[in-house]
Amino acid sequence: MTERIVRRDADGLSTLTLNRPEKLNALDTPAFEQLDAHLTALASDERIGCIVVRGAGRCFCAGADLKALVGAAVPAAFKPGVIERLGLLPQPVIAAVHGVCFTGALELALACDFIVADATARFADTHGKWGLVSQWGMSQRLPRRIGAAAAKLMMMTGRIVEAAEAHRAGLVDLLAPAGGLDELVAKLAADVLANSWHTNLATKRLMRESDGLSLAQGLAHEHYRHPGFAADHEERIARFSRK
Repeated sequence: MTERIVRRDADGLSTLTLNRPEKLNALDTPAFEQLDAHLTALASDERIGCIVVRGAGRCFCAGADLKALVGAAVPAAFKPGVIERLGLLPQPVIAAVHGVCFTGALELALACDFIVADATARFADTHGKWGLVSQWGMSQRLPRRIGAAAAKLMMMTGRIVEAAEAHRAGLVDLLAPAGGLDELVAKLAADVLANSWHTNLATKRLMRESDGLSLAQGLAHEHYRHPGFAADHEERIARFSRK
């Protein structure tokens, strides 16, 4: 069986590639099982300071493999826990999107911290086309990203949103021209890795833990859960002072 998810690590960056290009990287049970294994390992891997999720071939991902949903109960691997594990990774995670990013693939991307796309990217939620209801976070994460009205328009019509519109709406954080995705993702990953990993992980954790709190509660939480400064903070400040 083809390796559905390929992990490559280099200089603190881990790249997870959805590797089923002949099926537009559609997510089947083996893909979810392999993704789950990689996410579990990455969650405690202190050698990794940033993660990129991308697709092989012509697109990021066409979504869940519908054939896996026909005629039987939903496979255990398709349950929301795998996408939740992605969203709960301590490291910053970048979704690198080209071509189609539909439904389950969009839920996968929304669980990442950043969505970077090129001009070929197209986004849609087609749950309604098939009579399905989201269970990987679409109804929760999409409105939080682009607002309730815009999210309803996508979810209740199945319309395709092109890259430029997705960028204007805030669905896409950074937009590259066609063919420029790799360069833009590499630049963002380098900037993330150059920042203090201690700071990045603490910032992500504090934001997640205080989501939904009032400002006063959030400020109190930040004070109570403050992890202290990075071990190299004095060295970083000294380097700046010597410039």
